[in-house]
Amino acid sequence: MKRFLSALLVSGCLLGTFPALTLAQSGLTLFSGVKRENQLSYRLDFGGQTNDWDRYRLRIPQKKMKVAAAKFVISYPNYYEGSFDTDEVEVKVKGKKVELEKVNWDKEGNVLEIYPKEAVPAGNRVELILDNTRNPSSGGIFYFNCSIQSPGDLPLARYIGTWIIDIS
Repeated sequence: MKRFLSALLVSGCLLGTFPALTLAQSGLTLFSGVKRENQLSYRLDFGGQTNDWDRYRLRIPQKKMKVAAAKFVISYPNYYEGSFDTDEVEVKVKGKKVELEKVNWDKEGNVLEIYPKEAVPAGNRVELILDNTRNPSSGGIFYFNCSIQSPGDLPLARYIGTWIIDIS
């Protein structure tokens, strides 16, 4: 009876953690150099395969949105050789699409700047969607850093967090 109960307990623990692991696409990151509280969640709709088209869903939790955002800045490493379609960028707040003024992609500076028509209010969950994105031809781990600029701020971006994106 003891064996049966211990086997049941162990299998219950394993099955209980399985759904949580499969939902977290960003995976288990042991030694990233990014503090856990600065890691942001994301999802790649088409699996993150090398040299393939994908849709990146980059999420910012409401607790990170401490100030309103007039601009979102995504910086990425110079070894990321993917491409972005600036016409297919969306911002969603509470699941509703926000109208954009413009999207700039500075290829040499490795920066994507997203300007909403109206500032996104503080305290809201935000999702930045980069559709029609071409993944790089060689896989790897890519750190996409997120900063925001508040309305009326000096032109200094405030660091929000980092998406640790795995392309395989």
